[in-house]
Amino acid sequence: MVMVQNQRIVVKIGSSSLTSDQGGLKREHISFYVRELFSLIERGAQVVLVTSGAVAAGFRHIGYPSRPKLLHEGQAAAAVGQALLMQAYQEQFQQFGIPVAQILLTRTDFASRKRGHNAHMTMEELLKQQVVPIINENDTVAVEELKFGDNDSLSALVANLVHADRLVIVTDTDGLYTADPRRDPSATRFERVEQINDEIYAFAGGAGSSVGTGGMRSKLDAARIAMRGGVPAFVGKVSEAGDLLQAVQGHGKGTYFDTHLHALPMKKQWLGFHSTPDGRIFVDAGAAHALIDNGSSLLPAGIREVEGEFHQGDVVEVIGPDDRLIGRGIVNYDASQLRTAAGWSSEEVLKRIEVPRIEVIHRDEWVTLRS
Repeated sequence: MVMVQNQRIVVKIGSSSLTSDQGGLKREHISFYVRELFSLIERGAQVVLVTSGAVAAGFRHIGYPSRPKLLHEGQAAAAVGQALLMQAYQEQFQQFGIPVAQILLTRTDFASRKRGHNAHMTMEELLKQQVVPIINENDTVAVEELKFGDNDSLSALVANLVHADRLVIVTDTDGLYTADPRRDPSATRFERVEQINDEIYAFAGGAGSSVGTGGMRSKLDAARIAMRGGVPAFVGKVSEAGDLLQAVQGHGKGTYFDTHLHALPMKKQWLGFHSTPDGRIFVDAGAAHALIDNGSSLLPAGIREVEGEFHQGDVVEVIGPDDRLIGRGIVNYDASQLRTAAGWSSEEVLKRIEVPRIEVIHRDEWVTLRS
C-alpha cells in the first residue's frame, strides 16, 4: 500500500462530476469531493485541485437555456460561474478549517517561462502555508485556439509544474476498457498501462457529457503528458467514500498509468510542452535511435530534411523516419546552415561551416516526447 503522508497529489474533477446536465452546481457532489480531498490532507498529503465547471455553473444564472456555443457567451458564463464555484468550494473546505486559493491559468501562462515560474512559486508558497490551490482555466480571457477546453491537459501540466507524486483524473467511468463496457459485456479494463501508443489510443472513445468537453482520449493525452514529466497518473471513478484514498494508495477503481521517467526540470517542461516550435528537422533511423534510446545529441550526419525558417537558439521539432514527432530541442544552427550541412560528418561541418557547436541539438537542450 502506498503511503499518503508527504505525497503531493493533483486531483482533477470535471464538469460532469460537479454540475447537472441542465447547468448549475450539484452542491452535494462538491461536498462529497471536498470530504474525499480532506481524507488525503488529514493523512499528511499536499493536495492541488484542478477543477472544471465554471461555464456549466454560470450559464443558467445568465439566462442561457443550454451551455453556450459562442466564445463570448461562454466567457460571460465563466465569469459568473467561477465565483459560484469558488464560493461552493470555500464553504465546504471551511468546515475543515482549510483555506483555499483561486488560480486561473491559460496556455500563455505556461508558454512564458517567467509566468510559469511565478505560478510555480505561488503554488509552492500556498502548499507551504497549508492552503489548497484550486486551479481552473481562465475561461473569461482564453481565446478559442489556445484553450485547454477539458482541463485534463491543464491538470497534467500542473502536476508536472509542482512535481507531483501522482495525478488523479476523476471521471465517470472506472478506467480504460478494451471496448465500451456499457455496450460490450466482454470489454475488459486495463489495470495498468506503461506506454500510451496508437494501440492504446484506439481504445479511447469520443466526447463526454453535454456539460463537459472531455472524453477518454483527452484523459489519455493528459496521462501521457504527466508520464513524460515523471508523474504517474490514475484515471477512474471516485464515487463512494474512500475511493480517492484508495486511488492514491494504488487500488482504485480505474486504470493506472505508470512511468519510469524522472521529473523534468522547469526548463525542459517549457521546452517539451509549452514552447512554440519555429521549424522541423527530419532525421534518419540512426539519429532517431540515438535520441530516443541513447540520450545522445543530434548531429548533422543524421539529418534528412529541414523545414521552416529558424535561427540559432530557436525551438524546433524533430521528426523520425516514420514522419512522427520524436521530441523538441533548441537548435544551434540557422535553417540555411543546416540545409547545407544535412548529412555531413562532424569533421566536414567543422571544416566548411562556422557554427557555435557541432551538435545540431545538444542533449541538455532536448526533450524526448515519444517512447
